[in-house]
Amino acid sequence: MRIIRTHDDIASGLEGLVMLDARLDPIVAKAGPVPLRRTDPGYRGIANIIVSQMVSKASAEAIWRRLEVMLGAITAPAVIAMTDEQCRLAGLSRAKAETLHRVAEAVVAGDLDLEAICSMEGTVAIRELTAIKGVGRWTAEVYLLFCAGHPDVFPVGDVALQNAVGHGLALEAKPTARELDALTQIWAPWRSIAARLFWAYYASEMRRDGLPVTP
Repeated sequence: MRIIRTHDDIASGLEGLVMLDARLDPIVAKAGPVPLRRTDPGYRGIANIIVSQMVSKASAEAIWRRLEVMLGAITAPAVIAMTDEQCRLAGLSRAKAETLHRVAEAVVAGDLDLEAICSMEGTVAIRELTAIKGVGRWTAEVYLLFCAGHPDVFPVGDVALQNAVGHGLALEAKPTARELDALTQIWAPWRSIAARLFWAYYASEMRRDGLPVTP
């Protein structure tokens, strides 16, 4: 498995994608630079992704800043020690606070190794992560993309990606997650590069930033 670590890896992946699917050639031209957006694996990375679930980028950034001020280093032990009042003041919903706490407990107990997961095959890693209540497929896939550098993950449930693929490939309608899952099979083993490409296309052509927040 070739880990996506550098901009050269992205360039190689884009070349591979265009060879697999010529429809992507104009997408690459219109998208402009495709960001790497890598961050270190570990609790801080997945916590940031959990915070960004189902909220605007501005809201996620505001919550994250409050957590940094409140906790300093955002670590599993620090989150376990948070009170309900602190979670409320940070702007966390009850569901997100509980998910952050469950993941932190699993990390501290040694039941979840967030670095070891980075070397697992994608479906296995997703299964390990989503076994924790509150961690859905999108969260697991985004962790593998941006923290593990996994080369072949495409978050088909991401609304920005659904819109970008529908627009970029001139589909009659925005594809559903199931339809997008089938459509993206042709882009293996570079589906993570395809996700980055369509996020960049979304920003460039649709004038919106669809990238998940990463620290």
